[in-house]
Amino acid sequence: MNSILLIVFLPLLAAIVGGLGNRALGNLPVKLITTGALFVSCALSWPIFLGFIAGDAQATVVPVLQWVQSGSLDFDWALRVDTLTAVMLVVITTVSALVHLYSWGYMDEDPDQPRFFAYLSLFTFAMLMLVTADNLVQMFFGWEGVGLASYLLIGFWFRKPSANAAAIKAFVVNRVGDLGFMLGIFGTFWVFGTVSIPEILAAAPAMSGSTIGFLGYRMQTMDILCILLFIGAMGKSAQLGLHTWLPDAMEGPTPVSALIHAATMVTAGVFMVCRLSPMFETAPIALGMVTFVGAATCIFAATIGTTQWDIKRVIAYSTCSQLGYMFFAAGVGAYGAAMFHLFTHAFFKALLFLGAGSVIHAMHHEQDMRYYGGLRKRIPLTFFAMLAGTLAITGVGIYWLHAGFAGFHSKDAILEVAFARGTEMGQFAFWMGAFAALLTSFYSWRLMFLTFWGKPRWAESEHIQHAVHHGHDDPEAHNPPVQEDAGHDAVHAVPSADQGDGTAGYHPHESPISMLVPLGVLTLGAVFAGFIFNPQFLDSAEFWGGSIYYNENLIHAMHAVPLWVKLTASIVMLLGLFGAWLAYIRDTSIPGKFVEQFRLVHRFVYNKWYFDELYDLIFVRPAFWFGRKLWKIGDEGIIDRFGPNGAAWLVLKGTGAAKRVQSGYLTSYALIMLLGLIAAVTWVLM
Repeated sequence: MNSILLIVFLPLLAAIVGGLGNRALGNLPVKLITTGALFVSCALSWPIFLGFIAGDAQATVVPVLQWVQSGSLDFDWALRVDTLTAVMLVVITTVSALVHLYSWGYMDEDPDQPRFFAYLSLFTFAMLMLVTADNLVQMFFGWEGVGLASYLLIGFWFRKPSANAAAIKAFVVNRVGDLGFMLGIFGTFWVFGTVSIPEILAAAPAMSGSTIGFLGYRMQTMDILCILLFIGAMGKSAQLGLHTWLPDAMEGPTPVSALIHAATMVTAGVFMVCRLSPMFETAPIALGMVTFVGAATCIFAATIGTTQWDIKRVIAYSTCSQLGYMFFAAGVGAYGAAMFHLFTHAFFKALLFLGAGSVIHAMHHEQDMRYYGGLRKRIPLTFFAMLAGTLAITGVGIYWLHAGFAGFHSKDAILEVAFARGTEMGQFAFWMGAFAALLTSFYSWRLMFLTFWGKPRWAESEHIQHAVHHGHDDPEAHNPPVQEDAGHDAVHAVPSADQGDGTAGYHPHESPISMLVPLGVLTLGAVFAGFIFNPQFLDSAEFWGGSIYYNENLIHAMHAVPLWVKLTASIVMLLGLFGAWLAYIRDTSIPGKFVEQFRLVHRFVYNKWYFDELYDLIFVRPAFWFGRKLWKIGDEGIIDRFGPNGAAWLVLKGTGAAKRVQSGYLTSYALIMLLGLIAAVTWVLM
């Protein structure tokens, strides 16, 4: 298994060479090194995954070096390769390699390309370290590594204040979740006496029912540990409460959105829960929390996605919603279904983000969908790619033929297994997931209709007209307009279909081949990934080989649910499609009328349920107030006053006195010497 060493460390080597060489090497050598390293890692990952598919591969651990030996804390740096790892390897390396290639075209005019490609490779290495971890400390190393890399990539355009703010927000919010993750690791070591993942999972069933004292109360040991670990997953995977960083992270370049916030980093929390699934199976309260938070996130993010105008933010909230599906699948015990949706989601969500990047590239970096329209004939290849992604995320398929796009197989399976679970929490997750599927279909087709159908509305964009007239095409200079009055803007958001062409001489152009090839590859995944790998992910305990907890009885119950349950996802998908067609193709006055009728509801949803404002009121403002008090009273009033400022005052006063003594008159010096002599003689005599 020496190939696993190359898979993991080639991106690190590429990041070091590209980062240190930077402009001394030049754009092309750095891009060749980093992209080449990722394609090699990808080429080596697929045979490992296919080996587990065929049943020829066995789980193994590849030692790297001795790491920590301190008392009872003793662990090595080793790379675990099992089925769960193999799934994540192909997801990470495939998406990352394609994003590297895509960035050749998208970032072609950026002056800091070497730095960008080095950051991409660094992120990939950190993510690979996370998924190959054999112990919790090594997992935490990769966990924090992707946090650092995401901070660097979100804030890549550091001259944009909004990008810097988004990077800081992502970093801080993730630190909140990471505190819970660290406490979970500390508690796990305290309870089990080891951080080795296999040893912990083997000992976990014996701890079921045990209690632990905390603040004078007796609590279930495993529930406490798993809830703390899940808090870490909530931060990394942007679940309700710790989700606020994800939409703002769209300030980074579009390839960053596709890599970090669609296919890899945000799935780290789902991976961690599945990796530690034998632990979570001993913690029913924690599993209930995972189910509830996942289902609530699913519907919460879907509602917001229906109101946004920025094409990337719509897809970002879609990511948040789809992660909710993965978590409530894990919460009801269907870890295979959760990982299946993670796998298919990687293809169609990366496809949607990169497709959106191709649209943005064609539209001079305009991201507001109200300034699109009629693009399917101008950029047909991008249109077909995004159409495939939309068909996949909305779950288009035919039940009786067992054929459909990727989301049809994975998302429908999650809804079925939630219903089959039979618990109240499972029923809650099923209905929330079904309603979220309806909203997903609506906002996905809304995006398609606003972007690719209707009359062109490009002349209304000041950004595009400025670019046309001045030849300006700086990604850092183009930001979508800020919506001060969501209700008013929504009323006038969708021009009627009988408007003039309004192109003002501008003609959108298809993206270069380096951007279209990744779209083509990801399209294949969005179309075929669900159909091909459905049996292994859902119905084969042998495929998983003990890498996750596999509940065969639950899977059998999933296949036995009533027909109306199996058809629910398809029915709500059609309802969402019809609603979007009616409002954005048939009668474009409907959105305005809806907003006028339900202005307060629309404003509430459009403003993201006011989570940012609430957190600003509860946390940010008090923190700034407390910081100012420490600054004015503690720092300036006490430390500076009696420290450096006080010492400077004493020196100033002392030098003033000494200056008066040094008068320059000989008689004054003689008098001082005489007084000193008298004082010395007096002291001796006494």
